Amino acid sequence: MKRAIPVLVLSVAGLIPVWRYAPSTEPTTTTSTTEAVAAPTPTVSSSGGTGSAGATERTVAGSTVNTEKGPVQVQVTFEGERITAVTMLQQPNHPQTTAAVPQLVEETLQAQSADIDTVSGATVTSDGYRESLQAALDAQGL
Repeated sequence: MKRAIPVLVLSVAGLIPVWRYAPSTEPTTTTSTTEAVAAPTPTVSSSGGTGSAGATERTVAGSTVNTEKGPVQVQVTFEGERITAVTMLQQPNHPQTTAAVPQLVEETLQAQSADIDTVSGATVTSDGYRESLQAALDAQGL
């Protein structure tokens, strides 16, 4: 009986932070005042002399995917049909997301598609990234 009271008190004290935990509902974007894009928005610019003759560089923004951690949106740069760069326009302000983005971009550049693995610990962001990436690929016609 002497141990029951301290155990009960410590158990309740340990559960209080769990009960009070409230995930952040205010996402932080990586760009300044960006409006959510409902559909992919392609922009075209000519290549700066690198690559094959006549090849154009095209930048396509994927759709904004609202996840439980915050909005995710990518911008994909194509040279012809090849993905040359992926930039995050919006991402949740979360340490796991920050760590996952370089891995997601690297896998995208290697796979040249949205068929990439989920980053462990950043499943929600990975899913949102893939969905926005696929929207950009669809807009490019790939």
